[in-house]
Amino acid sequence: MFDSHDGRGIRRFAFGLALLSMMAVSVTAWILANVRREQEIVERLIRHLPESDLQVAKELSGDLSLQMGLSLLLVLNIIATAIAFALVVRGYLSSEQTLRDVKVLSADILASMDAGVITTDKNAVITSTNPSARGLIGLKGDGVGCKLSEIGEEHKLLDAICTEITTYRNPIRDRDYCITRNGHKTTLRAGCTMLHNRQNEQIGMVLHVRDVTEKALMEERLRRMERYMGLGSLAAGLQHEIKNPLSALSLHIQLLCERLDAEAYDEEVNELLDILNTEVRRINNVLDGFRNYASVAELGRVPVDVTFLIEKLVRLLRPQAENQNVKLCVELPTEMLSTIQADSTRLEQVFLNLALNALAAMPDGGTLRFKLSRQDDHVRIAIIDTGTGIPAEVQSKVFDPYFTTRNEGTGMGLALCDKIVRQHDGSIDFQTSDRGTEFSVVLPIGG
Repeated sequence: MFDSHDGRGIRRFAFGLALLSMMAVSVTAWILANVRREQEIVERLIRHLPESDLQVAKELSGDLSLQMGLSLLLVLNIIATAIAFALVVRGYLSSEQTLRDVKVLSADILASMDAGVITTDKNAVITSTNPSARGLIGLKGDGVGCKLSEIGEEHKLLDAICTEITTYRNPIRDRDYCITRNGHKTTLRAGCTMLHNRQNEQIGMVLHVRDVTEKALMEERLRRMERYMGLGSLAAGLQHEIKNPLSALSLHIQLLCERLDAEAYDEEVNELLDILNTEVRRINNVLDGFRNYASVAELGRVPVDVTFLIEKLVRLLRPQAENQNVKLCVELPTEMLSTIQADSTRLEQVFLNLALNALAAMPDGGTLRFKLSRQDDHVRIAIIDTGTGIPAEVQSKVFDPYFTTRNEGTGMGLALCDKIVRQHDGSIDFQTSDRGTEFSVVLPIGG
């Protein structure tokens, strides 16, 4: 949308100046014609005057002899009008060209932006879009004339923020919403401002939309990192304040068991002692998991063959998989994968955690696939199950410490996996549906 008031103003000025010049020429020509007619009348009168009045008549004729001066004035006026008109036409053509250049430049700028820009009228009807907007929104054609509420259910936030800015008249920034594109979740960030003309009258709205999927992932990873950055000292305090008394409690329970074994057997007492031992071990496991999660110890990096780790893991899992009627598959790339610099023990812990979670998601059988591939300077390890998937309401929490959907879990498995992968300068993510879940770990070859 462009304002054309400047072009109309120049045209009006040019027309007014030309009209004024023509009026000046017309008035000069009219005066010249009148003077000629008066001179002819005087000449006719002179012929009939007596000799005594000829001198006065000649003086009057001299006073009316303005023909030459008026002719010169007429010529100068015509020349000046022509020059002025030429200058106005030149200025008009120049301004029109400048306006066209500005429009082309504005269109080029909008077309070059990676952010989508959409303008609407006051009724939320689209009046213009740039190429990025058409790609992000998935519009057919330029979308002009279409209402925002009609472009798709996934983009209903755009219509909502237009309604909000019309009601409250405050700019809106950084409203995120998610769409599914080519089977992948994409995060878009939208904002809206009011569109005004040169008279400061509202004529519509301007929407801007950006693809912030990568940024959203980075923000999420930073939030995950913040969750354990300050836990080192807390873990040490828990180890001292809780684990030491637990060790003493475990020792005394063991001594009590030995003493009671020497005396008469009491089934109820033994059951109570078993419960105590079980709960003490459980608390110790929780503390160990917390310590491992909060630990900032350096990795012991050595050359690691990821293919060997996966094959070793498959051999370890085979008995449990056969017991659950789960088929194990390994998909290797055609070319040999390079070794990576990593802590093999911790990577084994990551893959084992992910595989056990996958088996737990398939209690009635299925297929567990390990797919290895190379992506530029990275190795990608995908662990894919055919379970029922992760519910949408808990997907944002799966990497949170102490979050679990299983009664027997501590909720530290995926949180620890996330931390170990990030310590290796890699990334971990997942995709899920009702047909299964895929966890992917990407590790740098030069790590």
